[in-house]
Amino acid sequence: MENLDTLLKELNLTPTEYTRITGELGRQPSLTELWIFSAMWSEHCSYKSSRPYLGRMPSTGKDVLIGPGENAGAVSIGDGLAVIFKMESHNHPSFIEPYNGAATGVGGILRDIFTMGARPVAILDSLRFGEPDDSRMRYLIDGVVAGIAGYGNCMGIPTVGGEIYFDSTYRENIIVNAMAVGIAPADRIFLAKASGAGNPVFYVGSRTGRDGIHGATMASASFTEETAVLKPTVQVGDPFMEKLLMEACLELMKADHIVAIQDMGAAGLTSSAVEMAAKGGLGIAINLDRVPQREEGMMPHEIMLSESQERMLIIAKKGHEKAVERVFKKWGLDVSRIGILTQQKQIIVRANGAVHARLPLDTLVDKAPVYTRHASMPAYRAEASEERPSDQIPEPADYHKTLLGLLSSPTIGSKAWVYEQYDHSVGTDTVIKPGAGAALVRIKGSKKGLAITTDGNARYTYLDPYTGAGIAVCEAARNIACVGARPIALTDCLNFGSPEDPEVMWQFIESVNGIAAASLALGIPVISGNVSFYNETEGKSIYPTPVIGMVGLIDDIATRITPGFKDSGDLIVLLGTTLDECGGSEYLKLAGGQIPGRPPKVSPAREARLIGLVHEMNKGRMITSATDCSEGGVGIALAEAAIAGNRGAEIRIAWQFRPDRELFSESQHRILVTTAGRSLEKFKNMAHKYSVPFQVLGRVQGTHLRLDGLLDIPLEELRAAYKKGP
Repeated sequence: MENLDTLLKELNLTPTEYTRITGELGRQPSLTELWIFSAMWSEHCSYKSSRPYLGRMPSTGKDVLIGPGENAGAVSIGDGLAVIFKMESHNHPSFIEPYNGAATGVGGILRDIFTMGARPVAILDSLRFGEPDDSRMRYLIDGVVAGIAGYGNCMGIPTVGGEIYFDSTYRENIIVNAMAVGIAPADRIFLAKASGAGNPVFYVGSRTGRDGIHGATMASASFTEETAVLKPTVQVGDPFMEKLLMEACLELMKADHIVAIQDMGAAGLTSSAVEMAAKGGLGIAINLDRVPQREEGMMPHEIMLSESQERMLIIAKKGHEKAVERVFKKWGLDVSRIGILTQQKQIIVRANGAVHARLPLDTLVDKAPVYTRHASMPAYRAEASEERPSDQIPEPADYHKTLLGLLSSPTIGSKAWVYEQYDHSVGTDTVIKPGAGAALVRIKGSKKGLAITTDGNARYTYLDPYTGAGIAVCEAARNIACVGARPIALTDCLNFGSPEDPEVMWQFIESVNGIAAASLALGIPVISGNVSFYNETEGKSIYPTPVIGMVGLIDDIATRITPGFKDSGDLIVLLGTTLDECGGSEYLKLAGGQIPGRPPKVSPAREARLIGLVHEMNKGRMITSATDCSEGGVGIALAEAAIAGNRGAEIRIAWQFRPDRELFSESQHRILVTTAGRSLEKFKNMAHKYSVPFQVLGRVQGTHLRLDGLLDIPLEELRAAYKKGP
């Protein structure tokens, strides 16, 4: 094989890995075989740096039907139904080509859901960009948002929520994470586990082109100055084709024609064929001449590695071939029998009358490298000051200006300019729309609903990965509770720099430990997830960015809670304890442009008590509104609740410490609620039962937000600042 060193570099395989391949095979691999190894042994497909740690997360529970390892996780929600959900990253493609990168990220995560027999009911996103005043960043922001809207809107699936942060750490590596949620009969969930030697293998969906080749390997490497040449590795999506594919697959699944199905996602036909056969302990033989192609002269490795969108691989039952063909032809889709399952545990790839690959599946899957990377605490973390950085910030001379500045900051301000581009009401089941801490979607034919959110704060995680990741879990659970639901399970998307950097690896391990501890303490299993490494350019990494996607269940959507202030005279109560915790806060960034110090402390036990209290109070109809205290602290929570409810408030706080530190502290495990005055005694007794401190801050009243002589701001001024947009 000529220019082997150059080829290995192109395929992101190390010389040591190549030596291992030749040792396992007892020969040199063919070109097609080497490309297959490059995909299956990539970080993106094999999880070779993260696999040793992901098992630390709790993934079982009484309602968990399917945990990590499948296309998505599944949890029973009663009435014979299951909720199926997962979150994935499409960071590198979206930075290279924002519209198609984001659009195909949505398309891919939707296929993960309906390939299991679930009809998708909601899409969410979690986005990170550099500062929005940069012209290149504005191009990326506009393209990503348009790509998410363009794909989801065409599919007829509501995009109901998400989050968006801005920080210079993402200037050269944006984060685009997409989450999808679906509902399926609990006894009709389809898996990607092949069975039955002799069963036929069908290719269905769009035709194969050269788009997406190198996708898995590109996602397993850092960016360099040559990033622009990677544009051909970004797939181009067709949501109308995906809509047809989804309906055809769901129709097929109603009958008893297939035994397994898998989306052709990362590494395309290679990963779907290899993984399905390996999970079933079988082999698979494929004839590439039968693969529908839209380009002339494609090489075998190009067909195997193409990541063209809107394609599925199906294992049908022998004798049911005509039924499978009939369904897909009805929907105007390509359908071709391209192979067969075999007893030999290997993949055989034929084209043009020749065998181009014959590889043992255990070598590709079970014997993929697993690296225990060196990990060391970053110098900045070891030297981080225990002192409060807010000590260096003078008290604001004008609290009015400070609050409005926070309220209009890109991270805190209204995201209506984003979600108004999404169709979030299609399907008529969106009960709480974007803009609240969590969305709420009705389960058709039932009083029940699904609460869904995405959460993560990279600044906290940078300062203390264990704490920051634990906070992400707690905040997601708190947002679920704030709409009246109980959290049932979570998915994650772990976005980090290069695992070959010991400091990044330390951040990753600590974050996994933080998620594991918080989810275990809260009793919320991790049923699916994704790891995205190599989010760095020229050796400069993003902040560690673990994102949590969480789903909760509410038994009756009529009992939902919404965030806005409701009735004049209602008491405004802060549940939880405020400490002097401004490290990594939005206030500190606004006031001094710095983020040092420690993030707020995290206590999953306190979070569990708070969520339990809110749940019981809501059952007793004692709460009229609920707003999570997160970025910007209680000051921003008060402003957001006033804006959402279009009602003012009279607030008086017994200051424990300097007003700005208390007003804008981002202490965790706090919820701002309102309650009728007549409920106060019962409220006190219940809070005492759960050992949750609380403080009555004031009443809903008037058309201004007034606070102890520090603030007197009309609602119109609050709203104008909040809706200013970046």
